[in-house]
Amino acid sequence: MRVAVFGTKPYDKEYLRAHCPESVKLTFFAPSLNEDTVPMVKKVDAVCCFVNDSVTRKVIQKLAKAGVKLIALRCAGFNNIDLEAAKQENIVVCRVPEYSPHTVAEHAVALIMDLNRNIHRAFNRVRENDYSLQGLQGFEIHGKTVGVVGTGSIGLAFAGIMQGFGCEVIAYDPNENKAFKKIGQYVPLEELWERSDIISLHCPLIPPTYHLVNADTILKMKDGVMLINTSRGGLIDTKAVIEGLKVSKVGYLGLDVYEEEAGLFFEDLSNRILTDDVFARLLTFPNVVVTGHQAFFSKEALANIARVTMENIEAFSKGKLNRVNTVTV
Repeated sequence: MRVAVFGTKPYDKEYLRAHCPESVKLTFFAPSLNEDTVPMVKKVDAVCCFVNDSVTRKVIQKLAKAGVKLIALRCAGFNNIDLEAAKQENIVVCRVPEYSPHTVAEHAVALIMDLNRNIHRAFNRVRENDYSLQGLQGFEIHGKTVGVVGTGSIGLAFAGIMQGFGCEVIAYDPNENKAFKKIGQYVPLEELWERSDIISLHCPLIPPTYHLVNADTILKMKDGVMLINTSRGGLIDTKAVIEGLKVSKVGYLGLDVYEEEAGLFFEDLSNRILTDDVFARLLTFPNVVVTGHQAFFSKEALANIARVTMENIEAFSKGKLNRVNTVTV
């Protein structure tokens, strides 16, 4: 089985090679897969993609002409894939639906703690020999109401941690998880917006959840609400949340994802001018913390992602791909 791996970094090569069976031959490409780079796909049976690869209908059609039969995602999300086009071209799309829920959940909690206690600002002050405390005051998380949107494995892990802090945990999910009912209470989404002091997003990006957080929903939230997103950038209307920050309706914002992150995150752009005016405005707020899509980035998660990705590819080569791991339209 010959596989072209796109968007690769040194850690991708390390972990994928460590879990690669002898029957699979990997060829690594640093660029992401898109309409410009798809001509690089030659003499392979499958392509392995990540979150910011743009696998459009045109890309899929060209992959099909090149003989590709499998798109193996080394991530959980699949919003960047035209699934209908893949189905029409008889290309199977598989993913890693669960790799390390605690890794992502713990990062969401880290964003909460950083924002609340102004750790990012305190760190910079101390480096400048400034030990003043003005402006660094936080609040007790214990006793606060935490709203969790999406109670899959990551949302469930996050809810459990926040329960441990002594929070009242409420959640919204159209597909209720029995395990969550031991932690908190399901409520309508409108009620979650209104009651929550902290809101954390743990749902997939699909048409009904696009810009789930927008100007209208922000108005329904508590003044000074804390918003956390470690899922997909498109869940939040960035321009609307900026307006909320400007009037202090949104009191804190922690992001590990951004709706226009493709071509920005995962790259060292320190010697370039930031041309995204919306993102640049976002970074001016002292009560905003952004990390570059690193919530998944732990030893355990990388090992699990590589292992499941290779298992999916090997299973496909043997005609035994686990349908649980297969994205269907």
